[in-house]
Amino acid sequence: MSTATGTTRTAPARRTRALRLPRTTGALSGLLIIVLGVWGGLIPFIGPYFHYAFGGTQTWHYTAQRLWLDIVPGAVAVIGGLMLVSAASRLGGLTAAWVAIAAGVWFVIGPAVSILWHHSLYAIGAPLGGATRQMLEWVGYFYGLGAVIVGFAAFAMGRYFSRPRVVEEAPVAAADATAAHEAAVADDRAAAGATRPRRRFGLFGRRRRRDAPVDSVD
Repeated sequence: MSTATGTTRTAPARRTRALRLPRTTGALSGLLIIVLGVWGGLIPFIGPYFHYAFGGTQTWHYTAQRLWLDIVPGAVAVIGGLMLVSAASRLGGLTAAWVAIAAGVWFVIGPAVSILWHHSLYAIGAPLGGATRQMLEWVGYFYGLGAVIVGFAAFAMGRYFSRPRVVEEAPVAAADATAAHEAAVADDRAAAGATRPRRRFGLFGRRRRRDAPVDSVD
């Protein structure tokens, strides 16, 4: 009964511990995604300082288009990165990676999707400068930014899939081996006690040898 009870109590704990992973598994990817998310959310407001902007050189100019195409995906990317940094389990790491991937995908497809409600590709305005600068603006604001976020998130997801879940499994396995050894020793002692012949005692509690004659008591 005690062995069965001990197994029942430790089995859930063992399964829970086996799923735990080092917090460093997705920490680097999470930090980079946080930086990229902050960039994506702030670049529409600080980019005009360097003539790196869409729709004009006015700094800290808020619009609804910038909210949905820059601020929201940037905030989601930061949340996903923070989740990756603090994730200590495979499920938590994979969930965080999916959140970051969603943010990166929206950075990539957001300008095209915005045509549905803005009826123009330039929802936040036309890119400034010549062809090279416009290319860099599209890449730095949306397409390249989103692709890099997706790449780091996918890399973190791969690490969570491939990382062996042995952070706390070794102590648990050692404890289980010790418990199994103790149970085996207890079983051997019980079996030896059951098969051991009983000692025969003579008068006055002294042990009588098997070949010694039995003294008659008058």
